[in-house]
Amino acid sequence: MKHSLEKFNRLVDALQELPSIGKKSATRIAYHMVMQESFVGMKISHAIEDALGSLRKCRVCGGMSEDELCFICSDESRNSEQLCILENAKDILLLEENALFDGKYFVLESLEELSITHLENMVKAGVKEVIFALTPSIANDAVILYIEDKLTPFKVHFSKIAQGVPTGVSLENIDVLSLTRALEDRVKV
Repeated sequence: MKHSLEKFNRLVDALQELPSIGKKSATRIAYHMVMQESFVGMKISHAIEDALGSLRKCRVCGGMSEDELCFICSDESRNSEQLCILENAKDILLLEENALFDGKYFVLESLEELSITHLENMVKAGVKEVIFALTPSIANDAVILYIEDKLTPFKVHFSKIAQGVPTGVSLENIDVLSLTRALEDRVKV
């Protein structure tokens, strides 16, 4: 006997592969797209197809772009003296959406893909400050030290985003590394 909901179950399985989507959410979304709002399902399908065919990495920063250069790298009004190093392209969207940074970016997907020569060329073009906006971890601290070592000859200032206790979170819910950093980097009041 053929399973009568095979295609629906494949859709649920595919949706579950997305970050933060569990079986219940995937089932709810699939049901909504297929049975309640099929137009929404088609709209999503076409948007995904269009994005997959149009988006690529920016040749300069590694961010998302529909062209060879992203809108940030092609914007001459941006502060080219500041370079923010991020772990992935979606972090750029967060900073841009909230207008938190007006400099240039460099996406560090992995050390294997890291082109130190490319990063050095970006710094040579007039960067005075390199800002590390990486997730706090021992591994990323090692990455920061490695990059600092490689860029030291260029006389740039290095900084990293502040770390510590997030607003509204009790101390019992903070990991030891974050709590340690918060105590070490405390400020006078």
